[in-house]
Amino acid sequence: MSNPTEQRTQAPGPDPYREANMENQISLKQKVEDLQEFMNNCKYSMMTTRDAQSGNLISRCMALAATETEGIDLIFFTNTQSHKTSEVASDPHVNIGFLNSSGEWASISGTSTVDTDRELVKKHYSASLRAWLGDLGDGVHDGKENDPRIAIMKVRMNSATYSLLAKGAMGRTKELAKGMAKGTPAHVNSMREITEDEVGMWRTSASMVQ
Repeated sequence: MSNPTEQRTQAPGPDPYREANMENQISLKQKVEDLQEFMNNCKYSMMTTRDAQSGNLISRCMALAATETEGIDLIFFTNTQSHKTSEVASDPHVNIGFLNSSGEWASISGTSTVDTDRELVKKHYSASLRAWLGDLGDGVHDGKENDPRIAIMKVRMNSATYSLLAKGAMGRTKELAKGMAKGTPAHVNSMREITEDEVGMWRTSASMVQ
């Protein structure tokens, strides 16, 4: 017969907050659609790459231009002469992080490639890119859609984790107060994972639709 004292002092799981907030009973379709909506609403992300010489991780702000494969693969613009372009050529593994003012967030792990196809660039081109690239005055490097510096950086998703608010302001306050009083993890968010296996399943279904 087990000792009641031992039952009361049994250690919780390694990450009680995660266990309390992780949503497992939700369809893959809903997870992908909600993630895509969140990314589109945020628009701006932080892309993390690895510097080839120092090995340091480097992050910079990137604006999401579009998505592919029914929402799981991300498209950004890049300057072919920029450091991030050379960094992904050395190590294609990247992480894309989104965060909004409410504390909702998403982390996408993937591999990146750079595509200079002019038709693809024109498809997603925005005149706002001229403000970032500038016009060098040579009639070629002018920041317009035919500027050879402009390329598409594709991030092919491997897996993703994201967290959305599960309750309104009052509900979150009550949960936090209860957690502080009782020492229990507050259930305030809806955390979701899209695993590598699920990404593979989604790719298969997306290819059948196309």
